[in-house]
Amino acid sequence: MDIFGVPLQAMLSQLLLGLVNGSFYAMLSLGLAVIFGLLNVINFSHGALYMTGAFAAFIGVSSFGLNYWLMLVLAPLAVGAFGILVETSMLRRLYRLDHLYGLLLTFGVTLLLEGLFRSFYGVSGQTLEVPESLAGATDLGFMILPNYRAWVVLASLAVCLATWFVIEKTRLGALLRAGTENARLVEAFGVNVPRMVTLTYGFGVALAGFAGVLAAPVINVTPLMGSNLIIVVFAVVVIGGMGSILGAIVTGLALGVIEGLTRVYYPEASEVVVFVVMVIVLLLRPAGLFGKERA
Repeated sequence: MDIFGVPLQAMLSQLLLGLVNGSFYAMLSLGLAVIFGLLNVINFSHGALYMTGAFAAFIGVSSFGLNYWLMLVLAPLAVGAFGILVETSMLRRLYRLDHLYGLLLTFGVTLLLEGLFRSFYGVSGQTLEVPESLAGATDLGFMILPNYRAWVVLASLAVCLATWFVIEKTRLGALLRAGTENARLVEAFGVNVPRMVTLTYGFGVALAGFAGVLAAPVINVTPLMGSNLIIVVFAVVVIGGMGSILGAIVTGLALGVIEGLTRVYYPEASEVVVFVVMVIVLLLRPAGLFGKERA
């Protein structure tokens, strides 16, 4: 069966690939949206922290004999701890200054991390084996579904939806949003706002580390893997609306699927389709699809 001249199996395979890429877009843009929406910080080091999570998983498995499932917990915690160190020692001093200072600081962190891993591992790339429990594929009749790619999609959706629920629907999320609007008022109720901000930043970068662990068995782990992705992720955040949690999730998944379909019908445009969509959205709605227009 063909769909507009393309075999159904080829179409579904590209849609799955697009959904996997969209899962990474959603999780990375979610971390950016959490940090910008709640802390008003443009974290340019997000891609490098994604790469750090992938390398942490590779090092833990290949050098220390730890298994994938343990690294799926330890690597995001390590990346989150590094983010907390950066926030408490450097970034906290820049909150009252122009956004450009935070952007330059996080860009410097990116160069530092990329240079560090490049000096130890070069740029050729490392590979991490798929865990045995997720190896192989499932025959759905109309297509062969790799088990690990299905896991990536399900894990990403679960983490993204849980994050959205906590921030938008719980008392903790309400305190986080209130603390960014009026820190003194929230502190009057006995809430330690600086600590809450620090933990929020740590959680945002831990999401990048988690995405890096998920990506490690799918793509080569290289020091530049974050730089190749972060520009697209920033475009996703802009399209969804800066600081919009739901916008980051929905837009990330949707653009991954659109990119996959473009690879089928017009492969030459697959690398730029995200940016074409961004231009169109900004022309029609400058605040993004889910962003709030400012008066």
